[in-house]
Formats: sequence, C-alpha cells, structure tokens
Amino acid sequence: MAWKVRLIAGAILTCLFVALYSQSHLPVPKGREHAGNSQSAIGDDGRRRRKNGDNHQDVLAVIVPFRNRFEELQTFAPYIHGFLNRQHIPHLIFIVNQVDKYRFNRAALINVGFKYAKNQSTYMVMHDVDLLPLNRNLSYKKPGKAHVMHVAAPGLHPKYDYPTFIGGILIISNEDFAKVNGMSNLYWGWGLEDDEFYVRLKNADMKVARPTVTTSKSNTFEHIHATRPRDMTKCFDQYNKTRKRDRMTGLRNVNYTLVSTTRIVIQDTPLTVLNVQLKCDFQMSPWCDCSKQRPNTTITAKT
Repeated sequence: MAWKVRLIAGAILTCLFVALYSQSHLPVPKGREHAGNSQSAIGDDGRRRRKNGDNHQDVLAVIVPFRNRFEELQTFAPYIHGFLNRQHIPHLIFIVNQVDKYRFNRAALINVGFKYAKNQSTYMVMHDVDLLPLNRNLSYKKPGKAHVMHVAAPGLHPKYDYPTFIGGILIISNEDFAKVNGMSNLYWGWGLEDDEFYVRLKNADMKVARPTVTTSKSNTFEHIHATRPRDMTKCFDQYNKTRKRDRMTGLRNVNYTLVSTTRIVIQDTPLTVLNVQLKCDFQMSPWCDCSKQRPNTTITAKT
C-alpha cells in the first residue's frame, strides 16, 4: 500500500510543480548572489548556443537522485543552473525521483538517470540535492579520459573528510561511467555506495582528481538539508554483503520501470523529472525491504 501512496504522491507533486513553480520567482538566498544569472552564450534550457562551424560540444547531465526533498530542490535547481551558466557549461538537469515501495537507492537511481541522459550529454555529475557550491572556482568542466573530478572533496565537504570519500558531487565522462558498469544496485538505505564506486574506479585504473581552492570546509559549500532521520537500518545479511566489491550488479542490469517523465520549470530553470519504480531482486538484496525481517541493527542518525 505504501508504494501506491508514493506513486500517487509523486504524480500529485509533479502536477503541483508544473502549476506552481513554472510561475514562481523565488528570491536568491542571501550569500549566494555570486552564482550568477544566465549568460548570453547559453540557451534557456542550459545548452550552449552553437557557433557557426561548431559541430561538437560537451553537454553536462546533472543527475540528482531524489525522494521527498522538495524544499531543497526549489533552492538547488535555480542555484545550480545559474552557477553552471556562469561557467558557460552547457547542461541539462534530471531529477530521478524514486516512487516505489522500497528503501531509497541512490546508486541505482544514478544508473537510471545516466541511461536516460546519455544520448543527450557527453558527461555527467552525480549531485546531491542539498549541496550548493559556493566557490566559483569549483569547475564543472569535463574531466580527461580515465579521470573523475570529485568536486566535494575531503577537506572541502562540510561533513566528510576520509581520504577515499567520493560522495556529494562527482563528475565523470559517459565513456568512463559505462566502462566501470556504473554503480552497484545493492545499496538500499543510506551509505557505502560511494565507497564501493571508489573501488570500481581504482580497479579500472581511473584517477580521482580534486579541486585546488583557497576555501575550506566551512565556506566551500552550503549544506541546505533539513534535519531528517537517515535510513541506516541493517537487515538480513546487508552488513556483510555491502562491505564487499559488487561484481554482479551495475549499469547494465539495473532493473526499473520509468513510470513517467515530466518537464517542469522552477524559477526559470528547466528540469526533467523521471518518476522511477526500482525493482528488487530479493535473492540478491532482500534488505530492499526490511519489513520482511526484524532488523538486526537499527541506527537513526540525523543529517
């Protein structure tokens, strides 16, 4: 029953977005004015207007895994649109909205977003909806071959500092993401999917680059999240299975249904919302639904 409620809610909220945000003009929050407005070289949809004879351009797909973060989205979307336009980065924004009954699966949603956007882009950024770049020198340009750019680097991210951390904001070419078979589909609930992806990159001899900027963890990003509990419950054999390199799942076998696709506008920022039902293989990852077994570890942490 819960999944039906989420599906209906997703449809209703999409309609509300179309009706409300297409006509809204939200003020730019204080301290973020430097994100900038649309530049003349960029079209309304975020794509660069081609010059005569320019037959190739890199286009960035902004992939945002999403569920029930509408307050953050109405701030994030116009902000990142302006930030990228200031850097003259042609881009398209995709909100991958999970509407099924299962626990949130960030990595699988990124796989789905990539599959949808890959023919419209040449590289992508996996972007948390609650993380805003404040330093204009944080580049979102396409990284070189066999390189990824971890924008929200340890020492810059407001919360995480460990050396192998690659979460928050990560830029990778379409070719390289496909080469490592995307991300694991086994990570239901909060955490560890980025750590597994780091191992995939290392196994493929890909280099992780990080920004060199003069700001620090206190002023490089703004974390705009509301205080919510994180789903850190562990059930079945999730604890052991998700601490190993996953060689079975990824981009090639992510299982889902694209329920609907809707184009919306928030404060003059065009978005494509993908309403997605993920499918769970209970033989491989029964912890997609912990209600089927009493959890053996329950931790509630607030973000």
